[in-house]
Amino acid sequence: MRISILSIALCAFAFTSQSAPPEYKWREVEIDKISIGYGLQITDVNGDDRNDIVLADKSTIQWYENPSWTKHVIAENLTVKDNVCITARDIDGDGKCEIAVGGQWNFRETLKDGAVHYLIPPEDRTKPWTPVKLYNEPNTHRMHWIAGPNGTFSLAVKPLRGRGSVEGVGPGFRLLEYLMPAHPKSEWRTREVSNFLHLSHNFHPVNWDDDPEEELLVAAKEGAWHFDRSGGQWLGRQLTREWCGEIRDGKLPNGRRFFATVEPMHGVRSAVYVQPKNHRDGWQRLAVLDDALIDGHAVAIDDYLGVGSDQVVVGWRAMHPRGRPGIKLFTPMDKDGNKWRETLLSHGLIAVEDIKAGDLNGDGRPDIIAAARQTKNLRIFFTLPD
Repeated sequence: MRISILSIALCAFAFTSQSAPPEYKWREVEIDKISIGYGLQITDVNGDDRNDIVLADKSTIQWYENPSWTKHVIAENLTVKDNVCITARDIDGDGKCEIAVGGQWNFRETLKDGAVHYLIPPEDRTKPWTPVKLYNEPNTHRMHWIAGPNGTFSLAVKPLRGRGSVEGVGPGFRLLEYLMPAHPKSEWRTREVSNFLHLSHNFHPVNWDDDPEEELLVAAKEGAWHFDRSGGQWLGRQLTREWCGEIRDGKLPNGRRFFATVEPMHGVRSAVYVQPKNHRDGWQRLAVLDDALIDGHAVAIDDYLGVGSDQVVVGWRAMHPRGRPGIKLFTPMDKDGNKWRETLLSHGLIAVEDIKAGDLNGDGRPDIIAAARQTKNLRIFFTLPD
């Protein structure tokens, strides 16, 4: 506890003893032309201690090998319709990631379309991987590997809509936790996390209890929700009531936890909410970062500036309605996050479908990776030193 308090104090001192945090500097590199770029993950695929880029494109699953960014297509045409999401993470401790994919994407259909596959890697991970089809709810949309309480991992899969629902009216979607068997080709057990939320575009694993297990932060029509395991069951707690589509969490310079959103789904506004001092209270909106997004579609939070607290990257794709897509970085200018600086990273060149952060060149600072739909490109923003 003393170390934690000291760290917070030093971080707060840094923000009061200097005029402003440094400006973000970057070097931009386009590494591929793609079809859509539905989902990104940053992880070590081949066990060489370097972060690679994993991408779910329209009909292919591929990874880009660091540092040459050579593309390796490891699965094609898993479903008739598009892939829509991917999760990649080392879940068995061998230094190489495991991959699951969601597909058969149909935006409004809620009765039959959707798919979940686990991919079994060959010895040479640049070659095709073997797909194993798992049970799925209709309208499969996002997924994550999540750490459990006993050192194991499970797969969390979330539809966009509930079975048979229409525009958020009707049954809620079933967010499921998949438990991997000893052999992945055997039957996977599922456990329900929730079944009462509607129109949830994104969710994210968090670790707010500082224990080995991760919880889930879910964005939905009913606001932001936090789900945690207790006694073998998942319990949900509502944090806000504003319909949000994207959600990620971070830490302010004063050490308080926050999360940033896009509101509503595919929305125009990005907002920041701060953790209440009383655990029983709701989270309060701290700031509106932007209220003129066009089709906001991604949030990535990390310490890009190396100042000991986090900044927010927001991307929009400008498809509905058509407009100029872009990416912005927002930096808190005081320790409490009351004022934020806006930095335009891209305007018109990247129609963001997904954004992730990860250290790609081993310098200890996160870089920004963006996959784009209308502009059909995959780009890296390498973070430069001050």
